[in-house]
Amino acid sequence: MIGVRGGARKGWQEGHVIIAPDKFKGSLTAPQVAAHLAAGLRRVRPELPVLTVPVADGGDGTVDALVASGYSRLQTTVTGPVGNPVVASYAVRDETAVVELAEASGLRRLPGGPTPASALAATSAGTGELIRTAVQGGARRILLGLGGSACTDGGAGLLTALGARLLDAGGQPLPPGGAALARLETIDLSELIRVPVTIASDVDNPLLGPNGATQTYGPQKGAGAGELAELERGLARFAEVARRDLGVDLADRPGAGAAGGVGFGAMAFLGATMRPGVEIILEHVDFDALLSGARLVITGEGSLDEQTLHGKAPIGVARAAARAEVPVLAVSGRLLVARSMLRRFGFEDAFALTDIESDPEVCMSEAGRLLEELALRIAESEAIEPLTRNTL
Repeated sequence: MIGVRGGARKGWQEGHVIIAPDKFKGSLTAPQVAAHLAAGLRRVRPELPVLTVPVADGGDGTVDALVASGYSRLQTTVTGPVGNPVVASYAVRDETAVVELAEASGLRRLPGGPTPASALAATSAGTGELIRTAVQGGARRILLGLGGSACTDGGAGLLTALGARLLDAGGQPLPPGGAALARLETIDLSELIRVPVTIASDVDNPLLGPNGATQTYGPQKGAGAGELAELERGLARFAEVARRDLGVDLADRPGAGAAGGVGFGAMAFLGATMRPGVEIILEHVDFDALLSGARLVITGEGSLDEQTLHGKAPIGVARAAARAEVPVLAVSGRLLVARSMLRRFGFEDAFALTDIESDPEVCMSEAGRLLEELALRIAESEAIEPLTRNTL
């Protein structure tokens, strides 16, 4: 049962419920999840003030979350991860542009899915093209969300799209992809477009080694043992030339391995700073201000598991709510950690679609309907009753 934290807080009973979920990957975007949960609550508690605030952690869905908070969505055609044209979105408000790598260079942009060939050749060029387009449109600051990438090119494609030249020993531009970096001889930054970049990512991997970009994330991008070795050689050469010729030595910095090494390229050559993705997103949606007077927060994502506990979006939301002494519930498609563990991270309780539907395929295909039913059960349960019985 949820109690009111912090005593009889002034205005508590007149407060609102904030619904702040991440996406349910493969089923619903974060705005869709929030809308279904709100609809379920209102079926039982029509007078309950509900505020939907979709969130993200820098990966898939970052642009969607910020568009829902008031940013404008713009679209352009860019180079996909294997040269295929893709229509990609970015978000803009004032002079800030939000670019999500997964939109242009993500695994979901691979025609036919990942293969050994695409693992070697996939490029981040489309992400650089999005940044260039945003800058040409007047953006003076870039928020770059890293996650879900198809490439392991160290950000070489992104930099090339922004005007850098990566040349082999004969002075010829390298072809796209991480494997080609093994032939890198010269990095020419004389025409590089420079703009302040903040990276939103919860990845702390270095660029190289057993915990680096290639070994950790290469297999999910289609790389087998041979491809992994080629990609590691390419990234190592990229780091070596950057250190030798430019005095840049950031391969061991936490986050350099994010998005196939795009973290390295952005920090080393654009001077980007890296922060936990959900913290940045919560700042951009002004979440702390929205918490003022709130009575309850509902957050979650498709799978609440061990990865969630390492700083994913629901944990960031829970931490922010705890600072404001607002109780938090978690919702998910499936719950793979003990509720007792979630309580250690500030959650009062957790609810999963699998609580009401045992078939995972049905949970995926009918997530919207099931979320509304789950929200209805939450609204009728003791989880929310102590906060509403005096006002509704």
